[in-house]
Amino acid sequence: MTGAVDDLVVDVGVNEVWKLLSDQADSHLIDVRTQAEWAFVGVPDLSKIGKRPLFVEWQIFPEKVVNDRFSDHLIAHLQKVEATQRSNLFFLCRSGVRSREAAIAVSTAGYESCHNVAHGFEGPLDGENHRGRLAGWKASGLPWTQA
Repeated sequence: MTGAVDDLVVDVGVNEVWKLLSDQADSHLIDVRTQAEWAFVGVPDLSKIGKRPLFVEWQIFPEKVVNDRFSDHLIAHLQKVEATQRSNLFFLCRSGVRSREAAIAVSTAGYESCHNVAHGFEGPLDGENHRGRLAGWKASGLPWTQA
């Protein structure tokens, strides 16, 4: 998808996202992966900077259909943490595709600073078809935890 809204959603590298989350009180990380991914792959750990990610599925597992209530659910979470339409919002998925779609949807809902986390939590596949080694949150050594 290309166009005015898509052009407003900028990819931001994971290390820059960590710095911005650390430095800006009114910045939030939104993990749009599925509950299964959160449980079995792990989640970003923002406790060192006194924050917690917001968790809202972009796609419903296992059907892999877009959650038609995504924006409503996320906006309710954003209101609870007193985020505004000008807050910096960083969207994260496995590799950066679903999170871009989610960021575009929330931009369309009136939020002005929606960003896609480049390469997501696990990044692209390496030569052995494994994720988490080449790029993304895990490969960059940023804090994460697994239940």
